[in-house]
Amino acid sequence: MSSPSGSTFSLRNKGLKLDTSSDLDTHCSRLKTPNSITHLDLSGNTLGAPFCASLAPLLSSQTTLLSADLHDIFTSRLLEEIPPALSSLLTALLQCPKLSTIDLSDNAFGLNTKDPLVDFLSKHTPLQHLILNNNGMGPIAGAAIAQALTQLSTRKAESRKARDASSSSSSSSSSEIPGLESIVCGRNRLENGSMAAWATMYTAHAEHIKSVKMTQNGIRQEGISHLLQNGLRACTSLEILDMQDNTFTLLGASALADAVGEWPNLQELGVGDDLLGARGAVKVFEALGKGRNKKTEVLRLQYNDIDAKGVKALVQAVKDKDSLPVLRRVELNGNKFSEDDASIEALAEILSERKDEHGKDDDPEDHWGIDELDELEEESDEEDEGEEGEEKDEDVEKEEEEQVDYGEKVLKEADEAETEKVPLEKDPEVDELAEKLGKTAL
Repeated sequence: MSSPSGSTFSLRNKGLKLDTSSDLDTHCSRLKTPNSITHLDLSGNTLGAPFCASLAPLLSSQTTLLSADLHDIFTSRLLEEIPPALSSLLTALLQCPKLSTIDLSDNAFGLNTKDPLVDFLSKHTPLQHLILNNNGMGPIAGAAIAQALTQLSTRKAESRKARDASSSSSSSSSSEIPGLESIVCGRNRLENGSMAAWATMYTAHAEHIKSVKMTQNGIRQEGISHLLQNGLRACTSLEILDMQDNTFTLLGASALADAVGEWPNLQELGVGDDLLGARGAVKVFEALGKGRNKKTEVLRLQYNDIDAKGVKALVQAVKDKDSLPVLRRVELNGNKFSEDDASIEALAEILSERKDEHGKDDDPEDHWGIDELDELEEESDEEDEGEEGEEKDEDVEKEEEEQVDYGEKVLKEADEAETEKVPLEKDPEVDELAEKLGKTAL
């Protein structure tokens, strides 16, 4: 996140240990002036509960605040220190009526620390962009956070009605209550056990959701299918979907194929390292070839067991100028075909022609074309995903039957998973996204 320097208060990456009110006087005196900032950045420091309690009144006075970067602010703190510190900060930020973007990545929000965040997310109606990456949630805390966001949808609707009712005597309007547009929730071990709650949440916010990034969450095919069919499918304004490093298989790929046509504004689809499988990939590519995704620019498809037949199906979709007319970048490394495959050569040629026609001199190197294919696997003579013909259909039916009653199984696994320790990791890509969202918010 960033904003014009004159309206930003930043202690970014100073490595400060802020414990008491005296630390507030030393490092945060500028915040004593109300309405003086539009962007707050406390990331890369460690904040104690007494300090946060002293900081809270100053934060609540910043009614011009638009974005807050609070990622990695509890390093080295004891588990019991986090809830009161977090509660002080987020309760104060509830008083900031323009705060639309918040990054709380790289903080521990498991069962014992989630409650202040759940309370904030259920109430903060100005919220538009939420970044929660690498928080060690687990499926139970993850479900609680999704449920809080579902409650937020109700509160947003109520606030809009209240503003509409008073619009005749006030300059305020319902447009001042923005929709929830983007969510980053990756590296959080959400797993299947939280997918029902997340699907419900996306349905509640379906009208406004534009960007969803839920990478590396250990979500398996039953959960992926449920999320797509009962949640994301309804998000018809979706522009970016990044579900990389989960597990789709044929079941999830089939659900994606059914849903993708509902996203006419989709610009980027990230399903790399998701085990789409050879047949699953073909289903997705055939769906993309139906001409309902004319704005799609980027496909991230690495490490998915895609074979030559899959690449051929993709090329067929790209060749049709009415199907994927603005596609410019395809990532296919780590799949199962030859780099010299005729379909790869045809795809590269099409993307090269588009670059020649529409490219700019300052475009990054990876903005166009196919990625480097240096980790391709040899295609097996035997089909990895089952036998031909009717047995394939039986495989799909079996997976669909297993999906129907997966709830009890995954909830049990969720309980067991909660006992595992999850290390917090930095993610430069999320920091970069946070920066972009901060600019957008301002």
